[in-house]
Amino acid sequence: MDVDAPEKVVEKPKSKKSPGQPSATGETASKYPKMDLAQRIHRLLMMNAGKMERDSSALTAEVKKEVLEELENASLYRSLQESLGWPAADGLDELEKKHVEALVDLEKKVEEAKESAGDMEVLDARLEIARYAAKSCDEEKALAMYDQVLDLPKLSTGKTIDALMECARVASFHGDLKKNAALVERASKLAQDGGDWDRRNRLKVYSALSNLLARNVKEAADLLVDCIATFSCNELCSYDEFVVYTVLSNIPYLPRPDLKTKIIDGPEILSVSKDIPEVINLVTALYDCDYKAYLHAMVDVHSVLIADRFLQPHAGFLMRELHVLGYKQFLDSYKSVTLESMAVSFGVTTKYLDLQLSRFIAAGRLTAKIDKYGGVVETNRPDLKNAQYRDMIQEGDLLLNRIQKLARVVDL
Repeated sequence: MDVDAPEKVVEKPKSKKSPGQPSATGETASKYPKMDLAQRIHRLLMMNAGKMERDSSALTAEVKKEVLEELENASLYRSLQESLGWPAADGLDELEKKHVEALVDLEKKVEEAKESAGDMEVLDARLEIARYAAKSCDEEKALAMYDQVLDLPKLSTGKTIDALMECARVASFHGDLKKNAALVERASKLAQDGGDWDRRNRLKVYSALSNLLARNVKEAADLLVDCIATFSCNELCSYDEFVVYTVLSNIPYLPRPDLKTKIIDGPEILSVSKDIPEVINLVTALYDCDYKAYLHAMVDVHSVLIADRFLQPHAGFLMRELHVLGYKQFLDSYKSVTLESMAVSFGVTTKYLDLQLSRFIAAGRLTAKIDKYGGVVETNRPDLKNAQYRDMIQEGDLLLNRIQKLARVVDL
């Protein structure tokens, strides 16, 4: 029985407001691939899978038009045709021939730049090819063109980082998470050695979303909250989406004082709070200890999770963490409490609450026990000093075992 979330959700319209301003290097970043298009494609996939309820005809028409008329991307259309059951479109072969001819013409510009211009002109010509491929070709072709950019001699560290970030967006757009993570890590290492502040700041967002996709939520949370005031990656996600990622990833980890100062009262978050009411209601209800409103807000937040391509793979995990967080905060205030009283506070039945608590207690997520006969939940606050002593003994035993094994090997 799944008690974490409702089976289906209804998508709510989102504001297009984006207070985050692109940085100097962000302004020169390629607009392709369009990550907002990836989000719309994700929503179509969720609707097609029955995980979201909404008439998808308008969104389908919008995405088809953009793929065929603006991007002219035949390979992307064929991929969506297979996954969404779209009908075959006319002129796809002609589009692919057109791209082959265009790439040949652009390659001629590279040769002309090599003969009559300098390194910067060659770089610009190579970037033009790579960005054209990112817009209108498949992932393999686009990454191959970016590899030619990265192979250029005398390419500065800053330009290398820029190219790697654009490569990472191509991989992310096409759902190649392993390639995306590798590219972001490569760019981050370069930035540590010689990247400027602006590029390092933008890379934090790239790294955070890469960690979020890998379910390294704590690492992502630290990076995201550090970029609230300096966000400039509009090519990767909108500011509203960035704030949603920041709030949801930090709720389970920030202490209450920091949750208040950095999230609830943060001026940057307050500036978009009206555009993301589901997430703001959730964190506010938790801070105010309004547990009934908290669970209601979780139902609304579930629709946000499902509709987002970065959050949807981890919707079940995040919902469980939010449940544990609410129950733990409530139980920390009591030595014992009746199931009935706790159920009233959360606005649920005692049967539902008993099922949830017993599951989390058995998993070691809650330090409590349920007296089923008396209908009471008793909390077991662990003794920190004793816990530290036990950990030290266990780690000491492990160390001694390793030393003994090493000694036997040396004796041989």
